[in-house]
Amino acid sequence: MLLNITTLPGDGIGPEVTEQAVHILQAIADSYTHKLKVTQKNIGGAALVASNDPLPPDTISACLDSGAVLLGAVGGPAFDSYPAKLRPEAGLLRLRSELGVFANLRPAICLDGLENLSPLRQDIVHGTDIMIVRELLGGLYFGERSTKADSGRRRAVDTMAYSEAEIERIARIAFQLARQRRKKLTSVDKANVLDCSRLWREVVNRVASEFSHVQLSHMYVDSAAMALVSRPTQFDVILTENMFGDILSDQAGAVVGSLGLLPSASVGGKVGLYEPIHGSAPDIAGQGVANPLGAILSVAMLLRHSFKLETEAASIESAVREILAEGHRTRDLAGKGEPSISTSEMGELVAGRVRERAQAPAR
Repeated sequence: MLLNITTLPGDGIGPEVTEQAVHILQAIADSYTHKLKVTQKNIGGAALVASNDPLPPDTISACLDSGAVLLGAVGGPAFDSYPAKLRPEAGLLRLRSELGVFANLRPAICLDGLENLSPLRQDIVHGTDIMIVRELLGGLYFGERSTKADSGRRRAVDTMAYSEAEIERIARIAFQLARQRRKKLTSVDKANVLDCSRLWREVVNRVASEFSHVQLSHMYVDSAAMALVSRPTQFDVILTENMFGDILSDQAGAVVGSLGLLPSASVGGKVGLYEPIHGSAPDIAGQGVANPLGAILSVAMLLRHSFKLETEAASIESAVREILAEGHRTRDLAGKGEPSISTSEMGELVAGRVRERAQAPAR
């Protein structure tokens, strides 16, 4: 199979972690006799510097011509003064829209032996395994907005809007995932206040009738935020709208210990988009200490969702678990005074383990 990938390293630590993710893709291609084609393009601040556009036309074209897109990270304080339409994050929002990816899948798993990384007690976080399904193309981030002068002072308005069709398609993906997992789905909204949330709840209930084996419950977003830190293991699949999902998925990352470990997949459109959920971390860029595992695990999701290569995806996930179980840690995972390894060393360890697993005889 041809693995035709467009990479968008982006800003900050994005190029460093993307380099290691491509290293893993090459290990997969070599080990499972796939052909790998990688096309690198600019996005975000890197694109602004090169062409004064956070998402240049040639980047869009390359992404649409590929089988999947792998993104590093965008943004940084150097671009904070740019107009909203030229900010690196604007390029990412446009990319999601161009690709038509409306479903963002963000797993948050507390891996065995890493419970001590969580700010919560180990007995609370142990066993946490959550899939957050976030609607990605609607809500406040894509609604009408304006800033106007009102009695000499500025007044800003952002609009949240959702259609029944938008809610139905994301709900169906969440129910399908829940059916493959532990058959529990929690839909998160603010139906006691927002009309959008009342429509959200109504449509989710309607879609639930197609999935009788999935247990559906509803929670207000504030209650869900509290439950994520007090009872995280109660959740299986969490379904929610764009802004709530953005906030809760980052909170879930903190609950399980490190944003550096967490991947994401944005699917449902023409081409899937895969990226670690951490930011560009400009304060550590270029030091070789960034954790590449979020990007590497995003490659596993890429192989699973865009190319239907479950064996290859599982081999990456197993390799990461084994490496961590053996005590190998990047700086963000190491305890105070404990030794750590570099970004490239972690990538080499995972790539080597992927190759070893592919060569091992089947049992």
